[in-house]
Amino acid sequence: MSEMITADLVDLDLSADTKQAAARALAERMVALGRVTDLEGFLADVAAREAQMPTGLDGGIGIPHCRSTHVTEPTLAFGRSAAGIDFGAADGPADLIFLIAAPAGADDAHLTILSSLARQLMNADFTSALRSVGDAATAAALIRGDETPTTGTDATSATPTTETTGETTTTPTTPKDTAAAPGAASPGAAAGSTVPQPEPAPAAPGNAPEQTSGEPPFRIVAVTSCPTGIAHTYMAAESLENAGRAAGVDVVVETQGSAGFTRLDPAVIAAADGVIFAHDVPVRDKDRFAGKPTVDVGVKAGINRPGELIDEVRRKAARGETTAGAEAGGAAAPAGTPVERTGESGEGYGTKLRKWLMSGVSYMVPFVAAGGLLIALGFAIGGYKINKAPSVMDHFVWTQADSWAALLFQIGGVAFAFLVPVLAGYIAYGMADRPGLVPGFVGGSIALTINAGFLGGLAAGLISGGVVMAIQKVRIPAALRGIMPVVVIPLISSAVVGFLMFVVIGKPIATAQRAMTDWLNGLTGTNAVLLGALLGLMMCFDLGGPVNKVAYTFATAGIAVSDPSDSAMKIMAAVMAAGMVPPLAMALATTVRGRLFNRTERENGKAAWVLGISFISEGAIPFAAADPLRVIPSSMVGGALTGALSMTFGATLRAPHGGIFVVPLIGNPLLYLVAVAAGVCTTTALVVVLKTLRKPAPGTTADAAGGAAGGGEDAQPAAAATADSAGSTDPADRKQPATA
Repeated sequence: MSEMITADLVDLDLSADTKQAAARALAERMVALGRVTDLEGFLADVAAREAQMPTGLDGGIGIPHCRSTHVTEPTLAFGRSAAGIDFGAADGPADLIFLIAAPAGADDAHLTILSSLARQLMNADFTSALRSVGDAATAAALIRGDETPTTGTDATSATPTTETTGETTTTPTTPKDTAAAPGAASPGAAAGSTVPQPEPAPAAPGNAPEQTSGEPPFRIVAVTSCPTGIAHTYMAAESLENAGRAAGVDVVVETQGSAGFTRLDPAVIAAADGVIFAHDVPVRDKDRFAGKPTVDVGVKAGINRPGELIDEVRRKAARGETTAGAEAGGAAAPAGTPVERTGESGEGYGTKLRKWLMSGVSYMVPFVAAGGLLIALGFAIGGYKINKAPSVMDHFVWTQADSWAALLFQIGGVAFAFLVPVLAGYIAYGMADRPGLVPGFVGGSIALTINAGFLGGLAAGLISGGVVMAIQKVRIPAALRGIMPVVVIPLISSAVVGFLMFVVIGKPIATAQRAMTDWLNGLTGTNAVLLGALLGLMMCFDLGGPVNKVAYTFATAGIAVSDPSDSAMKIMAAVMAAGMVPPLAMALATTVRGRLFNRTERENGKAAWVLGISFISEGAIPFAAADPLRVIPSSMVGGALTGALSMTFGATLRAPHGGIFVVPLIGNPLLYLVAVAAGVCTTTALVVVLKTLRKPAPGTTADAAGGAAGGGEDAQPAAAATADSAGSTDPADRKQPATA
């Protein structure tokens, strides 16, 4: 790999007066060396990351950074400004600006080099040397670690080298460490260093050095993380370690960076006297730290005031303050549920409710995609009567297409059977973490049993989460805490949710859903066009949510007979046509007016083509979650038009799913496709017009503003957060944008 920084990437007389101009000036040097392929695209990614959180640090440092598909290899550019540039730091402008560019798929080795630079920035000698260096080549050598900055500390009292293993950093404390210069670091840890670091001995609670008083040091475990996981994550870790040495405290840090993370030894966590979370994205596996005095702050606090955080956690320990997780049997994460850990403090119940619901939707979407496509392929290969085929366990002929069609259809049907339980289970998970899964899945399955459908699943998820949260608030004797999460909570919550769903509220919900279906049936034959428009509106209102599912269930119930009526098949055609409109329209909009969407949305637009033609309305959820006031009304107008035209044209359909794959089974297929195209074009035009009229935030481009909404490389969906985003409180799950 070529050097991460060379003299050509250094500007010691940076004349820019804004952070945007500074990023452009340094990025142009990267472009000139072929390290960045698209200047404007890369700057949009940098702006999107900056919109998430300012990258200025106390001490006159600005560190704009991102991961981008426009970067060919890990690259660092450095600029020194005489006048200073405002990067949002509390103590004023930055005179040292580091622009870090990481490829979207940067590997562990590359990210380790970048993290080493972040740690060096906590070294006062390093930054002082950069402020006084006289030529670009020397500055580049300092940053690479080829030259060591002159220190004012005698070698015999220098700070010991920090030991690093993977992503976990352990800082042993000795009496002389307290006199070491704050921020001193090993030259070997400098950015670009390729010298292998020695493997440290495994940390254990019994081998922490003692203080001069003869008492063991106060032990702190910490976790640091930031949206990109490149810079702030490791700077906060270094800052906490340095402050720990100065205070005579044993600090062990788990850095949850972009390259992944290595979990702290459970023995180290168990022996810790306190915990510090310095993070801007959810801490992974946070429940490991339950029951200890905890300070929970943003990652910048870990960089700027580590000594205060250490003092605060020591005061909490002296007062005996512990997190709620210990009192609830360790069943809940100390700082709240997955939804709460991805949100802001003080969020209202309305916002939390939306996130809880979207958490369930985000986990449900993969089942919809897999099951729907398998069912569609089954219909396409075997025809509309494939749903009457016997079980492939009883009859399967390897050489017959009908057998393979039946196999695909039946696998898809099994996947679809998970929709309501998964929806309910992960709504409860969003509310109460893992203890909510068991009652959530049980309640969702009961909703299917009593024909309460998706409305019942929503209710079951909310009830399950609420019941578990109530149980967790009860003080439990210490002897029972170990069995709470695996026995007591699942047992009590499942019994309560089952009783409520079977006996109290399940029947009214099922009755309400049947009443809505009967009301829709009453419109049949009176005004086909009105019915088609109404069903189109419902299909596009919540994009796979309860209203959408009521319309879909109404349509499929009409054809689920041996000889469906002509009107029932028209309704099914209208419903599927309208459901295809939102994702196809969003895909078309990102194609014809890509500048109105951020890079993540443009990538989602490519997937939306496939989801749209497959009749998976959820393909539009990421767009609706990011901009609901423009996307949802536009989709409803296009869906209503398509539904009305489909009914007017008399298109019929006997298959309950399949999208474009079942066109051969559609009556009047050409006019049916015209109806779909009309709705898609209408929705696309409305979205483009409404987004064009939107006033961008001052000082941001459309891409930058969109990038901020889209989330970072490590941001979780709730979901996704997001839908994946909006729904994807997992992260995982969700497709993550390369820009952070």
